[in-house]
Amino acid sequence: MALPFELQVGWRYVRAGRGGRRNRFISFISGVSMVGIALGVMALIVVLSVMNGFQREVRDRMLNVIAHVELLDYAGQALPDWQATAAKARANTEVVGAAPFIATQSLIAHGGDDMRGAVVRGISPADEAQVTGLGAQLKDAAFAKLQPGAWSIVLGAELARQLNVGEGDKVTLVAPGGQVTPAGVVPRLRAFTVVGTFSAGHYEYDSGLAMVHIDDAAKLFRTGGPTGVQLRLRDVHDARRVAGELARSMGPDIRVRDWTRANATWFDAVQIEKRMMSIVLSLIVAVAAFNLVSTLVMTVTDKQSDIAILRTLGASPRSIMGIFIVQGAVSGVIGTLAGVALGLLVAFNIDVIVPAIEHLLNVSFLPGSIYVISQMPSDPQRGDILPIAIVSLVLAFLATLYPSWRASRVQPAEALRYE
Repeated sequence: MALPFELQVGWRYVRAGRGGRRNRFISFISGVSMVGIALGVMALIVVLSVMNGFQREVRDRMLNVIAHVELLDYAGQALPDWQATAAKARANTEVVGAAPFIATQSLIAHGGDDMRGAVVRGISPADEAQVTGLGAQLKDAAFAKLQPGAWSIVLGAELARQLNVGEGDKVTLVAPGGQVTPAGVVPRLRAFTVVGTFSAGHYEYDSGLAMVHIDDAAKLFRTGGPTGVQLRLRDVHDARRVAGELARSMGPDIRVRDWTRANATWFDAVQIEKRMMSIVLSLIVAVAAFNLVSTLVMTVTDKQSDIAILRTLGASPRSIMGIFIVQGAVSGVIGTLAGVALGLLVAFNIDVIVPAIEHLLNVSFLPGSIYVISQMPSDPQRGDILPIAIVSLVLAFLATLYPSWRASRVQPAEALRYE
C-alpha cells in the first residue's frame, strides 16, 4: 500500500540538502535542531536519573533507621495495650512487622563540657529487627547488650565522636521535665554505659539519635510503657495509602504518621527541587525544538516554486501544510528517540562513565572524606522518561505549525511569477 504523498514529500525534504549550497545549509540547520533536541532530552533524563539515585540513597539510609509508619497516642501518653494495637495494625495485609518504642528529646552529657541534644529512643531489641534494617543488623551485636535494668546505651557514631566517648564510657542522660523537690525543680539525671555505636550513613541520625532499652526509657521518662508502635510495610512506596487505611481502622485515639510526613520538609524539598530542575532543563529542549521554526521557514522560502507546482497539480492547502508538518515532526521524532536512547545509555552506565571521567581528569566528584555517597547513583524511572519524550514531541509538533501554515498560504501565481 502506497504511503500518502504528504508523507513521501515530507520525508524527501527531511533528506534533502545535497542539491546546492542553500539546501546544504538548510539541511545543516535541520541536523543541528535534531542534535539539540537529542542533547536536551538526554540531559534531562540523565539529570533526573541522578537526582532519583540520590533520593533513593538518602531514603534507603533514612528508612534503615526509622519505621515506615508510626502509631502514636494522640495525647502523647503510653498506649494502654501496645500488643493489641500492633495486632490490629497487622490485620492490614501490607503490614509485615511491628515493634514498640518510646522517643523523647533529651540531653546527653559527658564530663563537664561535652553536652549534646539528641532523640533518645527506647526500643525492644528483639522486636526492632522486624521494623528497621538497623535493628536487624545490630540485633546480635550492640542491641544484644541493651538489657533491661543495665542502663546501657547505643549512640550514633557522629554523636559519640562529638561527645568524645567510646564503648565502655559513661554518659549522663538528662531527661526533660525535671523532678519537684523541696529545693525546687531539679533535672532527672541517669548515668548510662555506652555499649556500642551505629553508623546509618545519614548525618541527622548519626549525630542526633541514641537508643536504650524500652524498659529503661519507660522508667527514666516515666511514661509507664511504650508511647507508640512502629510498623514495617511490604512496599515503602505505599506508606501514605496504607497510613490512610490504618487511620480509618485504628480509631480516633491513635495518630498515624508515615515516614513521608515525619520527614515532610526533606520530602517536599526533594520534590520541589526535582520539579524545578525539570522545568529548567525542559527549556533546553524547547529552544532546540523551536529551532525547527527557523529551519522550516527557510525551507518554505526555498521551496516556494515546488509548493506552487504542487498547488497547480491539485494539492490542497491542507496537503501542503501536512508536508511541512511531516518534515518538522520527523526531525522531532528522530531527535527525541536519539535523546532517549543516549539518555538511558548514560543513565544505566553512569557508574562506569563517571569513574572513567574522574580517572581521565584526575579528580573526584564525590570525595569519600566529604560526602557519605562516594559513587554517583542513578535511578532511571519510567514516570520521568515518558513525560520527557512526550513533551519533546509536543514541542516539536507545535514548532511546525506556523511555518506549515505559511507554506499553505503560498499563492502559485506569485511564486511562479519570476520563474
